[in-house]
Amino acid sequence: MQEEPQWDPYSKDCPTRQLLDRIGDRWTVLVVGALAGGPMRYTALARRIEGVSQKMLTQTLRALERDGLLVRTVHPVIPPHVEYELSTLGRSLLPVLGALERWAIDNISGVLAARDGYDRD
Repeated sequence: MQEEPQWDPYSKDCPTRQLLDRIGDRWTVLVVGALAGGPMRYTALARRIEGVSQKMLTQTLRALERDGLLVRTVHPVIPPHVEYELSTLGRSLLPVLGALERWAIDNISGVLAARDGYDRD
């Protein structure tokens, strides 16, 4: 029986560090949140995530698909109909990212006040 590797995100060469970088990326957080309600087409995602460029949305979707966090489904119609949805692995992120989103909403006033105080000093 092969022993499971000991992962350490504090080690510079550990793949868990790459995964944390992916999950912590602002576009990843927003794409996963947008897909929480179910499958979406590219244009719907682009409308939902204000400010994301076509290039960044495409790169983020490809990276999430590569990491197994989302599934891309192409429906064979003219023009092609492509949908993106979270995989089971991607859905497992929802409680974690949902908690971060709630924390940000609940605490933004305090953060803005702290920034204002810091900037005045």
